[in-house]
Amino acid sequence: MSLSAQDFLTDFHHTATIGATANGGVDRQAGTAKDGEIRSWFRDWGTERGYPVRVDSIGNMFMLAEWTPGVPFVLVGSHLDSQPLAGRFDGAYGVVAAMHVLREIDAEVQASGEKPSYNLGVVNWFNEEGARFAPSIMGSSVFVGLMNEQDTLSVSDSSGTRVGEALEGIGFLGTDPRPEVATYAEIHIEQGRILEREGIPLGTVDRSWYTQKLDIEVLGEQSHTGATSMADRRDALVAASKIVVMVNEVTEDFEEDTLLSSVGQMHIEPNSPIVVPRRVHLVADLRSDSQEIVQAARATLLEKFDVLAADHRVEVNVEDFDVRPPRHFQESGLELVEKLMADKGLDTRRIRTRAGHDAVALSTQVPSVLLFVPSVDGVSHCEREFTEDEDLVTGLDALTEVARALVDGALQD
Repeated sequence: MSLSAQDFLTDFHHTATIGATANGGVDRQAGTAKDGEIRSWFRDWGTERGYPVRVDSIGNMFMLAEWTPGVPFVLVGSHLDSQPLAGRFDGAYGVVAAMHVLREIDAEVQASGEKPSYNLGVVNWFNEEGARFAPSIMGSSVFVGLMNEQDTLSVSDSSGTRVGEALEGIGFLGTDPRPEVATYAEIHIEQGRILEREGIPLGTVDRSWYTQKLDIEVLGEQSHTGATSMADRRDALVAASKIVVMVNEVTEDFEEDTLLSSVGQMHIEPNSPIVVPRRVHLVADLRSDSQEIVQAARATLLEKFDVLAADHRVEVNVEDFDVRPPRHFQESGLELVEKLMADKGLDTRRIRTRAGHDAVALSTQVPSVLLFVPSVDGVSHCEREFTEDEDLVTGLDALTEVARALVDGALQD
């Protein structure tokens, strides 16, 4: 293994010590102290090597190599925040790989004296995960105009803390101007089993799935668990529990794996051991490669919720939330990656992403590339998430080749 690859692995595995959990994962939710700690490490790594770091007004961080003042940047990166009790690869791999791509290409530019067509920067996007503050993919969506910045800064977590307050609290509510971007590239673990099963080291993402969430409120009546007869109860939690099952079972109406759905979050009020719950708030997540399938599942669920509400004498209120249409990555970017990797003798395959990524948001504004490396057992968003060092380094080499081509103007007309 080369010295540069070993340096990359050292830095990457160091990130897993920041917010480390007992079982080998990390917990660095956006805007928390641990998020602030890894952000400080990112900033210090850049400034110590001569790369100034800007922080914009939604907390995105940009580590920049500006070879030609005034020329737009090729951005490469991902995110450093995590889910609670998360894996150490999701997001952090893409950021640390980008940092080492920057160092490698900058060294080549300094040695040759020849400036590429575009400058190069590394980005750490704010709150890609959406765990503490919903929705996800927040910083990159504000960056490209898919979300309103002031509205986003006012989003609150479950304790009432706003995004702006959290960023200010950890010292990363910035005021720096955002760099002008020509193209974007990101590398990520697959979070699925396709590459591992097929023995292919690199995936090139051609499009994302249609996704939407349902914001569900179940309203019953608060009463005493030990004194209220069963017939007199209007238990919001019993009804909500059946909604959880309905959201799971609606996938059976369609061909296997064409619809993914689950309830991942639930809040119960008043959450007392001797009180029948009066209110439950849930968020259901529906995803498919087909918008029609998601809409059909949604319609089925709403019909069942109406029947449930009548049967249990509760009120069920549903609002659509965080609806994301399918996004297609540019054919020119896919072909570029395939050519570059063929020249290196590296097998690739086109792949669709079921999960959201910052690259999906960026693709709405600039030519963008999203690469995947294999995930062991396809497991993600948990502490046993894992990718082999060899696959991480293969991905780093691929991202370096792509970034070289992009700073030379490969995807520009």
